[in-house]
Amino acid sequence: MAGTGLGGNLASPWAQLLERLPLGRDRPMLAYGCTLAICAVSFSVRMLAEPLLPAGFPYVSFFPAVILSTFLFGVRPGILAGILCGLIAWYCFIPPYFAVKITGGIVFALGFYSVVVVIDILLIDWMQRANRRLADERERSERLAERGELLFRELQHRVSNNLQVVSGLLSLQMRGISDETARLALDDAARRLALIGRIHRQLYNPHGDQLHLAAFLTELGADLVEASGKAGVDFRVEAPEDIDLAPEAAVPMALIVAEAVTNAIEHGLAGREKGEVLIEVWQRKDGSLDIDVSDDGAGLPSGFDLATTDSLGLRLAQMLARQLRGSFILSGGTRTVARLRLPAH
Repeated sequence: MAGTGLGGNLASPWAQLLERLPLGRDRPMLAYGCTLAICAVSFSVRMLAEPLLPAGFPYVSFFPAVILSTFLFGVRPGILAGILCGLIAWYCFIPPYFAVKITGGIVFALGFYSVVVVIDILLIDWMQRANRRLADERERSERLAERGELLFRELQHRVSNNLQVVSGLLSLQMRGISDETARLALDDAARRLALIGRIHRQLYNPHGDQLHLAAFLTELGADLVEASGKAGVDFRVEAPEDIDLAPEAAVPMALIVAEAVTNAIEHGLAGREKGEVLIEVWQRKDGSLDIDVSDDGAGLPSGFDLATTDSLGLRLAQMLARQLRGSFILSGGTRTVARLRLPAH
């Protein structure tokens, strides 16, 4: 997170110093002592520069002393510096030198000096107050952001846990059903709910940033292979590292890919402990995205037609692909390939 009330880097020592100004608020005697030292230095500089300066510049070294005292130590030390420097300039550098004399010109010069000093002090105080308010607002915003992130994380876990609970309830209910078709339907529903729960955990991102597709698919596929119990399956993902996916498209995309991977393991590699499942991601010239899930298994059954299949999972994959304004196809050959094509965004 970058930026401060003055536009600097939060972590820089300079920005941290600015946010602590004025210094010495809890040690006023130190602040006043430093102010007197600054005034003494200004007087010394003015005395040393006296031979080099033309007549008529009595305050030239004292304005910086007032500004520096106010900037470092606040309004009251700044007022002290303004009064002290004004008196020194009047007594030592306005003719007649080292004598108290009041004339119209001297009154005008002192009045002009006073106006400039007051403006300097007010401007510095206003800027420091504004900077402190900005620092307080930033701190408040950071606390709210942390709280929002905590709530988002809690929501994600609750959603995921609730889905896992529902999945577990369906699995328990399945044990009391004797009809094989109903058992398979409940088992399928429980498996998909558990999958959605795992996807929600992977999608944790309170800022709504784009999802790194390669890492997401790698983790998703590894979970699916582990859940299948087939340790001999060689699972790989080949995808460019720079391809991202919007979070709102991640769940339907993940369900489609999960269906394709599960189908490859359960049907393509049926009866085999070893085999290969490969996910390849291609960025086409028109900006659309192809996600291919292929396996080296038994291939598609003779006469297979995706449009007329009675597989609930494959029908769900087609429906979700249309929801994403894309397409889902299955093709056979030396390898069975399930292709999800997503339009350019």
